[in-house]
Amino acid sequence: MAEQTIETTDISNHDGHLDHQVVIIGAGVAGIYQIKRLADLGVRATVIDANPDLGGTWYNNRYPGARFDSESYTYSYSFSKELLDEWHWSELFSPQPETLKYLNHVTDKFELRKYMQFGCRVESMVFDEEDAIWTLRLDDGREITTRFVITGVGVLSIPTLPNFEGMADFSGVSFHAANWPHEPIDLTGKRVAVVGTGATAIQLIPEVAKVAAQLTVFQRRANWAAPLNNAPISDSDMAVIRERYDEIFAACERSPGGFEHEPDRRGFYEVSPEQRLELWDKLYDEPGFGIWLQNFTEIFMDEKANAEFSDYIADRIRGRVDDPELAERLIPKDHGFGIQRVPLETGYFETYNRDNVELVDSADTPIARITPEGIETSDASFEVDVIVYATGFDAFTGAFDHIDVQGVGGTRLRDKWAEGPVTYLGTFVRGFPNFLMLVGPQTAASNFPRGAELSVDWVTPFLEHMWSHGHHRFDVDETAEAEWLEHVQEMYKGLLLRNAKSWFTGYNSNLEGHEYGKMRYNIYNGGGPRFAKMLSEVADNNYEGVHFQ
Repeated sequence: MAEQTIETTDISNHDGHLDHQVVIIGAGVAGIYQIKRLADLGVRATVIDANPDLGGTWYNNRYPGARFDSESYTYSYSFSKELLDEWHWSELFSPQPETLKYLNHVTDKFELRKYMQFGCRVESMVFDEEDAIWTLRLDDGREITTRFVITGVGVLSIPTLPNFEGMADFSGVSFHAANWPHEPIDLTGKRVAVVGTGATAIQLIPEVAKVAAQLTVFQRRANWAAPLNNAPISDSDMAVIRERYDEIFAACERSPGGFEHEPDRRGFYEVSPEQRLELWDKLYDEPGFGIWLQNFTEIFMDEKANAEFSDYIADRIRGRVDDPELAERLIPKDHGFGIQRVPLETGYFETYNRDNVELVDSADTPIARITPEGIETSDASFEVDVIVYATGFDAFTGAFDHIDVQGVGGTRLRDKWAEGPVTYLGTFVRGFPNFLMLVGPQTAASNFPRGAELSVDWVTPFLEHMWSHGHHRFDVDETAEAEWLEHVQEMYKGLLLRNAKSWFTGYNSNLEGHEYGKMRYNIYNGGGPRFAKMLSEVADNNYEGVHFQ
């Protein structure tokens, strides 16, 4: 995407009495690109991150098997042709160490590290209404003043643990998968328990099974999954990808989810069952999200169509698991394929054919407590050396809730969002002036870097507009915010997703207030192209819905 600039006075001269003009919270994919844009403009900005180093999700999540489910080359930043030409992705779906290496390479190439502060967590941020500035208090005791705050805190950055009795009494090693020890932990010959069978566990379990003496998986809810079909990228493959980058990013911009995969535009019922089966067989054996996102759109809205496709996936699972009874326990019965975010896997279902792997269905025999020796269910005890909790995240709003954000009149953001996020365009929150979110709640669910670049490339000209017009403060019109929330809610109607136990709808069994049935409208379901068009129209209409002072 082309960078936008304006003719104006030296931007760095603005707000010289403040510590910074802009503070960015989070040094992940979004924060790195945002500081790049602001540094290019000469803005006095800094990035603050609680971690010891940059990378966000890719710094923290170091569990075995952690990798993209986006094609690596679609995860690249698109803003620099030189960067695209020099970086070689080694696999179709990059593993965590390579992804972190890439983010460090980008940061060092553009000399962005000097703008970053690590190992300091933002505890609170309070808006001064008289002077229209934010004061951030850090956990190291410092206070920082700034005109604008931009958050790039991530969607899945706050892990959640279950509330089992006795967790603190376990005598072995236990941790959430997202907090996998940075010092390598050797599981060879260990008795390991993994609690959960979500996306993280589905990547983790096959890797642990290869080395553990015994792996016991405690399945809380069966989860659909489809093959990742990963492969190495050769030099010649990468050369072709470099030639296709413009085409690749154009496809991502056209597709609802920001991937290369675009929906099959034929009607589900316009083709024969044999033709549907032919498409599904093809997609199942191809890499990535094609089986989900290159499918018929009816699978997301029509219960009969979804049931037929779910039956197809169930049969594929049955063909991969030797024990028929075990296969049925691994097939979800409470939701259809694709109405929740689909995990991609490598040998996950075959893992249960191993002699050293046991599945415990917590729906039938729930975990009663954690003991010093291991895990006790309603009918058995399991002695283990290591417990890995792959129990999800406080998605979308969790990272915001961990900061005491106080806006106009001392209103707290966590109070405003107690029943779910309320935003304007997923970027602004009324009553919290000079506060901007990158890929915030109620933006389009998307391949993350594509959504991040869209967000940064909209927020940056917005700030340039502020500076060029001499504005010091913005806030959102009450009607604009209410209409956006209504539109977001409308986009859930007609989708089978609305009834799912999904983090897209706010479900998390570990969190009070996130029970099934308490709908939280976390995402914009209108698709990336529609969301981008709406952002563009708002900007073209002099940032309609935003008040400037």
